[in-house]
Amino acid sequence: MSTRYFSAPGRVEIGGNHTDHQHGRVLAAAVELVITAAAAPNGTDIVRLRSERFGTSETDLNVLEACPEEKGTSTALVRGVAAWFVKNRYPVGGFDADLTSNVPVGAGLSSSAAFEVLIGNIFKGLFGADISRLELARAGQFAENVYFGKPSGLMDQTASSFGGLNIIDFKDPDNTVVTPVISSIPGYSMCVVDTGGSHADLTPDYAAIPKDMKTVAAYFGKEFLREIPADEFYNSIGSLRRLGDRAVLRAIHFFEENERVLKQAAAMERGDMEAFFKLIIESGRSSLTCLQNVFSPSAIQEQGVTLALALSERILTETGAWRVHGGGFAGTILAFVPDRLKKKYSLQMQEIFGKGCCHFLNIRKEGGGEIRN
Repeated sequence: MSTRYFSAPGRVEIGGNHTDHQHGRVLAAAVELVITAAAAPNGTDIVRLRSERFGTSETDLNVLEACPEEKGTSTALVRGVAAWFVKNRYPVGGFDADLTSNVPVGAGLSSSAAFEVLIGNIFKGLFGADISRLELARAGQFAENVYFGKPSGLMDQTASSFGGLNIIDFKDPDNTVVTPVISSIPGYSMCVVDTGGSHADLTPDYAAIPKDMKTVAAYFGKEFLREIPADEFYNSIGSLRRLGDRAVLRAIHFFEENERVLKQAAAMERGDMEAFFKLIIESGRSSLTCLQNVFSPSAIQEQGVTLALALSERILTETGAWRVHGGGFAGTILAFVPDRLKKKYSLQMQEIFGKGCCHFLNIRKEGGGEIRN
């Protein structure tokens, strides 16, 4: 059997911090950091993977039930993607693949989503599944939630599967709308800075955000904030305070951030970088003051993300932008850095957070798929 080649990119979240789980909008982009595979069918029901990053694994496709002992492993993701395919009547089969990756693990660039999208595309390419990009994203999310054991929305897999920069609207989760955005940031580079903070023991902090937002939604008899008109929410704040001010502030963040995504995309498409950067900074400040996910209240002495944001503001002043990236509390920030300041910014960040903490990124137009000559 001839070898075929596949790839899937990592992603960045540019707008829409913690809006997806309330059926809101996000602005997300695929980036030029990818997982690639040289794959060929092997005539069996076994998927064999070889990789320096993911190790060597074998997955028997005759067993498609979730295996508790596999949680947190690449084998769980392969089995989960295959199970979704079979459940939805798409063909799968055994293959051998050699994988390489330059998507950093644990740097908030969604290496797991890229892996899931890659596996789905290999099944699609080798065995002829007539499956859409959105369905490939859903297969990845299913594998990550049910088999890998990590709760996640659909943003990461969708961004990796579609490529480019997109508004992803989760108003109707069964009919997610993906709208491409024309993107150009001349003279600037995106940079994800890994502050080295651990995500261990932060599950209660993450879980509290959707819980608070759903508490507000329940006041109106709804399950998600997206179902509530913004004016109705703001007119009810006096009564909502009995739910706790933090819940109200987090809901404010949702309503403002959900609209900010559209403003960010519009500013980028018309080439108004001043307005775009202002909106990015507004997003970050809302995450700090309203969403409150920049540091953990259980470890107030550990504020690497806050420190990185403060240093970014000092270095970039009024010539770029900076915001928390992803889930928050620890981990990464996203900065837009002028090309003339890249060296200065990188050196100062590495002095504080360690060598290799800065990942300068370009948007990748292509999503997950087969590499064709």
